[in-house]
Amino acid sequence: MRTILVIANQTIGGANLLQTIKDRVEAADGDARVVIAVPRVPPRRGNIIYEDAVFEAAQVRIDLARSFLREAGITAIGEVGDPDPYTATMDAIEEHHPDEVVVSTLPATSSGWLRRDLIDRIRDASGLPVEHVVVDLQAEGLPFKVTLVVANRTAAGDDLLARLDEMASEGDRRLFIACVPQEGGDGSAAARARSRLAQMVDRIRSRGHLAAGIVGDPDPYTAVMNALEFFRVDDIVISTLPATRSGWLRADLIKRVAGATDKPVIHFEVASADTPARA
Repeated sequence: MRTILVIANQTIGGANLLQTIKDRVEAADGDARVVIAVPRVPPRRGNIIYEDAVFEAAQVRIDLARSFLREAGITAIGEVGDPDPYTATMDAIEEHHPDEVVVSTLPATSSGWLRRDLIDRIRDASGLPVEHVVVDLQAEGLPFKVTLVVANRTAAGDDLLARLDEMASEGDRRLFIACVPQEGGDGSAAARARSRLAQMVDRIRSRGHLAAGIVGDPDPYTAVMNALEFFRVDDIVISTLPATRSGWLRADLIKRVAGATDKPVIHFEVASADTPARA
């Protein structure tokens, strides 16, 4: 069986990359396995970065790529790699012994990987055939719209899910990236956020939607800003309790996020974590 190693980060959902993988598998008469390695590259700008969030963002990309390849009848495995793309590639080569490598980047004007001569360095060090795939996300976009959904105590409530159902019914295929900030000063904050995230993602998927998620920074504004660095999104949904009970609203979270991005910001107010409310 032929092994195809795919190295990608921001371009993981690009149509050109997915088509290239399909073509390489077909060239092997279907007798191929695909290994996807995504370096855990941190965001480029200014906020405090939590290593767990960086890892989870890379894992989300792997899960999405595997999901789309599965729809094409291609089984793939994935791993999160070293922050340095060259090291991540060489580690994956040592681990999986591929027959060929596919490296996907943004165009030369936007790609830090190309400025570091990544393609030639992999060829020289590995001796393997390396195919370079350019994905221009500005031109081709992604095969789905992406909605960032930020919630905590309202994360798995029926009202929020109903609103997401409405958005998903608007026509374009949609991916929901759930982000649950790990609020609270006690030692169980991260575990509590992870539990809420798992339930939220599971409930979104159970309704037939594409979903993935990350645990965010304890500060919800920083959690949103970091998520916007990790993912290319089309719009943002922020779910809160009413103003009388919501620390997020008292901190002007909606206005701060809207002022920091050109993406539409939708505020959904929920009376409680469990009961119906209003948009």
